[in-house]
Amino acid sequence: MRETIEPGGAPDDTPGEAARDEAAVSRFVERFAADLAEAGMQRMAARVFAALLVSDSGALTSAELAERLRISPAAVSGAIRYLSQVDMVVREREPGSRRDRYRLYNNEVWYETLTRRDQIVARWESTMRDGAKVLGPGTPAGLRITETADFFEFVQRELPKMLERWRAQKAERRAAEAREAEAG
Repeated sequence: MRETIEPGGAPDDTPGEAARDEAAVSRFVERFAADLAEAGMQRMAARVFAALLVSDSGALTSAELAERLRISPAAVSGAIRYLSQVDMVVREREPGSRRDRYRLYNNEVWYETLTRRDQIVARWESTMRDGAKVLGPGTPAGLRITETADFFEFVQRELPKMLERWRAQKAERRAAEAREAEAG
């Protein structure tokens, strides 16, 4: 795996990608990509996303992705197109170059993904409510669809609270890390 050095950094200053076990990282990328694919993400998009996630910079070129994942540039292009459409990655131009780099949308990609998922859940709830009317609220199928709509309504109500608790927990962890850094 190629070493990634952030501006102002050097390989001797911090442990980074160069110090990692490349085979272990590759196994992790494939394992996480398989988990994402099992949950419904396109397989190649899952692999590309996982590769970006494990890179220290969170950004790689098409050539770097193709090399790391041993895939064709066309496969990278298709995966990037999907990931861009769902706002998980962004394309940016390398300064002074004609090559594009693909970067994780932001450091809160999971937060953003769940927030967008809330919009989908709202649409599913509406569809289920309409379906319950069509099926008849007293029928076994209508009751099952109503319960599904109720679940989606519950998720929509609880998700913002959960995400707020996550932000508070993350802020507290970062504050504790900053205090530890100052103390030691």
